[in-house]
Amino acid sequence: MDTIRSQSLQVTVLDPVADRDRMGPRYCTGGYVFQVADDGGPLLSGPTYPDDFNWFDGQGIPDSFALAPLRDRDAPSSKALIPGIGVCDTVERTVIEHCDWEIERLPERVRFRTTHAWGGYGLSIEREVSVAGRVVVSSTRVENRAASQLPVCWFPHPFYPLPAGAEICSLPAPVALPPGTTYSAGEDGYLRCRDFSAMQSVAVACNGAGPLTVLERHPRLGVVAARFSFPAAHVLVWGNPRTFSFEPYLERTVGVGAAIEWTAEYHF
Repeated sequence: MDTIRSQSLQVTVLDPVADRDRMGPRYCTGGYVFQVADDGGPLLSGPTYPDDFNWFDGQGIPDSFALAPLRDRDAPSSKALIPGIGVCDTVERTVIEHCDWEIERLPERVRFRTTHAWGGYGLSIEREVSVAGRVVVSSTRVENRAASQLPVCWFPHPFYPLPAGAEICSLPAPVALPPGTTYSAGEDGYLRCRDFSAMQSVAVACNGAGPLTVLERHPRLGVVAARFSFPAAHVLVWGNPRTFSFEPYLERTVGVGAAIEWTAEYHF
């Protein structure tokens, strides 16, 4: 693991090789924020944290390209390229060939670079995790280096400890929830959940035009915030008795020779 620091925060980032036993075919292996802490202790959680860990549930602030695996158009099979991970078997849920990252380590930032060429696809990914004061920034750039369009679906999965009160997080209004869930939206704009043990994944309609800002209640800090530079195609919320998470989805098609960039900021 790598640790980057500011005067206020310590950010632990997984190493794509040394920490491979903590990784699978779901979360991007370069730039995986495993924990953020200050002098009072850890600030993030996870579905099984602190008792144990598994690659699917994750913890901290993992993020993923896995919802849009790139399949060989000429030889379709269970094998696919998952950006930021490598060639995977999506049926067996295993990684067949990990991608190689070039890593640059500095006291307040760590940078990752990799390229993929498989099944007619070619792309490069550049990622950076940095910390300044009480703000952690994860930035990503994806370039299409192939002769066909590149579909990209990416989402962050920040895991927060459950707040002390009923209010969880505030999304940009207007906010609407489907009926029959354990979630509700209060007049103050904050979501509430009456039963985290139901572990429901719920689509939330909100103003995702972007940049998207989410305010999150935190049991020790009161309120923390997350800001995403992109318009969210849709937003899911999920929680269990240990943690709560929101997932804004970036969905784009990148043209030949083009690139896209975005950032996610986490304010503690």
